[in-house]
Amino acid sequence: MSVQSTSPQFRQNAHQALHDVQLQKALGNVRLNFIERRAAAAGNLPEFEALRDQARDLRDHVLVHLDLYLEAYENKVLAAGGHVHFARTSEEACQIIVDLAKERSAKTVTKGKSMVSEEIGLNAALERNGMNAIETDLGEYIIQLRGEAPSHIIAPAVHLNQEDVEAEFRRVHTHLPRDRNLEEPETLLAEARAILRSKFLASDIGVTGANFLVAETGTSIIVTNEGNGDLTQLLPKVHIVVASIEKIIPTLEDASAMLRVLARSATGQDMSVYTTLSTGPRRPGDVDGPEEYHVVLVDNGRSNMLGTQFQDMLRCIRCGACMNHCPVYHAVGGHAYGWVYPGPMGAVLTPSLIGVDKAGHLPNASTFCGRCESVCPVRIPLPKLMRHWREREFERHLAPASARYGLGLWAFFAKRPRLYGLATSLAMRLLALAGRSKGRFKWLPLAGGWTDYRDMPAPQGGTFQAQWKKQEGGK
Repeated sequence: MSVQSTSPQFRQNAHQALHDVQLQKALGNVRLNFIERRAAAAGNLPEFEALRDQARDLRDHVLVHLDLYLEAYENKVLAAGGHVHFARTSEEACQIIVDLAKERSAKTVTKGKSMVSEEIGLNAALERNGMNAIETDLGEYIIQLRGEAPSHIIAPAVHLNQEDVEAEFRRVHTHLPRDRNLEEPETLLAEARAILRSKFLASDIGVTGANFLVAETGTSIIVTNEGNGDLTQLLPKVHIVVASIEKIIPTLEDASAMLRVLARSATGQDMSVYTTLSTGPRRPGDVDGPEEYHVVLVDNGRSNMLGTQFQDMLRCIRCGACMNHCPVYHAVGGHAYGWVYPGPMGAVLTPSLIGVDKAGHLPNASTFCGRCESVCPVRIPLPKLMRHWREREFERHLAPASARYGLGLWAFFAKRPRLYGLATSLAMRLLALAGRSKGRFKWLPLAGGWTDYRDMPAPQGGTFQAQWKKQEGGK
């Protein structure tokens, strides 16, 4: 693992995020924009739910036969004049790319947005070896200036407000006159485009990710809304695709089905502005394109998920819909999760890749409302997978002792229904009596995790079981 994780400090990270006024203002955009757009886009496509079923079944099929499709993909890339490199770990992946760059005396590397390059720590590896890595996606470019990691897998700078971006541009772009208008998205984009244009032209190597890799043709597919991905892979002499092994799909026809659910789930678009397919290096007669084409396929723990109860997570197509609809993500943002992948998908994938001992808090950051699963384009049962991680955490005694003993005490009563009913009825009466003056508690023994941040309402009426029994008896 090359990227340092602060996932063990999730509670502290979340506490800080909840009190960050600027962050809370920015997170309002997630709640307002992504949810409404996704709902409208899905509602306008009558076969959307059927496409989700098709996408789920397709991804499941690929995972069962992943070795065969990887071999077929490699053969097609080689036949097109490209090269395929397999990396078991993030360190191996970075070393492969660094060696390719060194052999070509590269000094400048332009990059399209790629979460797996964030996962393996590619920028830091290139810079340690004397190369300048430049992010060309607008959001990635902004957070690179700030020295931050992405806070969202499709909108990396969603944690920032317009005034934050303007201040950063004025800090770094020292050529800007004081009266230059940077108050509109268009002017910010124009300023970034002007700076990045020279970087594209000077680039020795272009690195992109891949939304999909097509086994039938050896093609890599990227979807963008800015076109920076095209410039990244067309202008330099060398194009390197870095992607995780599960991005394989069988055919171009399958890609068509996947693309129909991807953009609608991610940004509420029918299709992204740019959908770019690349197959090998430039051929005789091509007007543009790289002289060399390399694909680095990264495992980094994914093969260990195959055949386990967490294999379903490998269906993920990185749309971000789960975090766009997650109330916990809405409250704390992406950086609180402490590693590359935030939100519900990160709460499952991060423990799988770096270990539950380092990321055990993340599966607990869920209300289990089920919204993530209800919008996932490939129907990943995220709440179920988070429960599995909670079970692993409990079995390994990684949870706090108070939580383990508390659950043990609850289990003792839950296995004895009559005793449970008697104990809860008595507890309700005592709490109702103690809280009758103010109607709430600011502190309760063994409930500090709740009362440290909010009042506990005093009980009113009987227990749920008692009220249910009364209602059923009255019928």
